[in-house]
Amino acid sequence: QVQLVESGGGLVQAGESLRLSCAASGSILSIDVMAWYRRAPGKQRELVASMTSDDSTTYGDSVKGRFTISRDNAKNTVYLQMNNLDPEDSDVYYCTARSNSWRVYWGQGTQVIVSS
Repeated sequence: QVQLVESGGGLVQAGESLRLSCAASGSILSIDVMAWYRRAPGKQRELVASMTSDDSTTYGDSVKGRFTISRDNAKNTVYLQMNNLDPEDSDVYYCTARSNSWRVYWGQGTQVIVSS
């Protein structure tokens, strides 16, 4: 089992930055991929960024060049640095962890609101 706790969401103005954090606990050695998704009510789930155990990263087209995923292994924490935020980035952001047995764990989500 893996437990994920997100933090760092909030209300910002367009053009500002936020950093989301995702603290993992439990069977963290089984994790192959960490990722951030976003999904507002009534909208389709969208991959924001992902990072594999060998540090390979992938970004959604809408966030490339603005968002950066990183991690601190000592803290078992994954971050999502979000720069130049746009109102279209307003969403609930979820941290996920995929284990080496392909089970996917989800955090509770953190709300990001970007005002224009």
